[in-house]
Parts: sequence; C-alpha cells; structure tokens
Amino acid sequence: MTASRLLRGIGAHATITEDGFTPGAYVLSIGGAEQSHVDMARPQEIFYEYLRRIGNVLDLAAPSGEPLRALHLGAGALTLTRYLQATRPGSAQVAVELERELLDFVLAHLPLPEGTELETVIGDARESLDRFAGQQFDAIVLDIFAGADAPGHLTTSDFYTELATLLSPAGVLLVNVGDDPPLAFARRQVRELQAAFGPDGEVAALAQRDMFTGRYPGNIVLAATLFPWPAEWTQQLLAAGPHPAAVLTGEELDVFAG
Repeated sequence: MTASRLLRGIGAHATITEDGFTPGAYVLSIGGAEQSHVDMARPQEIFYEYLRRIGNVLDLAAPSGEPLRALHLGAGALTLTRYLQATRPGSAQVAVELERELLDFVLAHLPLPEGTELETVIGDARESLDRFAGQQFDAIVLDIFAGADAPGHLTTSDFYTELATLLSPAGVLLVNVGDDPPLAFARRQVRELQAAFGPDGEVAALAQRDMFTGRYPGNIVLAATLFPWPAEWTQQLLAAGPHPAAVLTGEELDVFAG
C-alpha cells in the first residue's frame, strides 16, 4: 500500500508506505521525512528507539495490563495509542493534533485496533489544555517538536506546570526532545521541567548512552513525576533497553543540564 495526501496547513505531503522489512508494518512520512512507524500486526512492537523508551516507561506507570488514562500531545500515526491498547486494553486515551488532515489520513489508512477508546482533539497542544481542566491523566506524552525550531510556547516551565496539574498523583509526563550537538535545547528542557515539577517531583532523562556526551544528534526522552523517581524504575529501564541505555537522574542529570 502507498497512500499520499497534501497537508494544506503545512504545505507538505504525507505518505504512508509499506515497511519493506517487516510484513504488516507501515511508515508515515511528512515532506519526505519519516515521522512514524506502525506495526499493524504487532502493535506492541515499537520500531523507533525513542518511542520504545517511552513505551518502557508506560509499562512501569501501573501494574501490568491495568488500563491507563493517557493524553497524547501530537498524534503522528498513533503508534503509542495502539501500543497502550495492545498492552493495557481498555485504556481511555485522548490525542491532540494540530493537523486535522493528518489525523484523518492516518485513521483512514491505518485504522485503530478494535476496541480502542480514543478521543481526538484538533488544535494547538497548549491552547487545547483548558478543555481538560479538572481531569487527571496517568500518562501525558508530548511528541511534537525537535530542537530549536520547536514552538516557543511548548518549551517553557509554565507549559510544563500546566501539564503537571493534569497528572494524577502517580502519573508521568514524557517529553520527546530531538536535538543536535551540543544539545543546548535538550539541556534547557531539563531545566524547564525541573523548575515546573519543583522539589517534590523529579525529572529523568533516557537515551542511548552516547547521547549524553553531547557529541551526537538524536532523541532524549525526558520523564517527569510529581514524586521522587523510583530507583527500581532506573534499573528496570536500563535492563529493558534499547541498548546501550542510560538513565540520568539527580546529580548526574544536573551535570548534564548545566
């Protein structure tokens, strides 16, 4: 299958093509750049490294198989929505996406698994938060931006504070940060999250070990909680990979953030 649609809001074409190496899997590209990978036959399998790390944290957010209430800011091909339905059936999920045409395109060609409970919201990630006032989520995933080109209003401690108010007491905020050396943007996002979650909460950073040298481009996943980061989570995440894995917290993370 190959499908294409012009996303008039951004003036770029979105395409869905078969993954030539994995039967039943597809790749979503926008403007010629790969954005998402979906394994329709095995939605519990995540191809992209950074998404796998996010999935590993979601695995720890509640006892195995227990449904979560999840908010996805940035929909893409809904890879994590499918993952949660596969690993935690009955999860109540919300996806906020700025591009209506993208969401319609994805759902038309890559339908969600039967039984998926997903509310879709079209709009800006921050401007849409008012509609969730008074609600609580077990997991919030922010996967919209990469590097210094990120929308400024989505990269501040004020925004992260707003997200923190939507977390359940045991909830976790997960932020995908793509950056280039020397990772100035990623380091700043650590500081912004630390300011938002304050002394009672904690921030962790997950990536391939070499990423924290600051010499390579790539993705770092930032995880923030309203409670002290459990040491056992670090050990479980290091064991889960992808390898070689690193998880920075406390003083190690402070040194990285600068």
